[in-house]
Amino acid sequence: MVTTYLRVLVAASLSLLMPAVGAAQQGGKQAFEFRGKVEKVDEKTKRLTVDHENIEGWMKAMKMIYKVDVEGVLKTLKAGDRITATVYAGDFETLYQVQRVPPGAQAETQKK
Repeated sequence: MVTTYLRVLVAASLSLLMPAVGAAQQGGKQAFEFRGKVEKVDEKTKRLTVDHENIEGWMKAMKMIYKVDVEGVLKTLKAGDRITATVYAGDFETLYQVQRVPPGAQAETQKK
């Protein structure tokens, strides 16, 4: 009885976690490194305007508006900040795992 209960509990827990894992991996789509400069943070629409660098093998450098996977990151960013993120093939709307590049490290990322 306890074993059956534990199996059900584990199965239920895994079923709750699987959507998060799938979203993070984007269903096996190719991931690309994203680097750019924040032009605007719009907390009302929950979007960032970013002037991003060329993403080799996927997209030329341009300015675009993006959603973010974790809305809380919007509160940590301002215009002028440099960021890194992950983007996935076919998903032109969302930045994943957005991180602000510390000012001392900005010169290093611009050289790449």
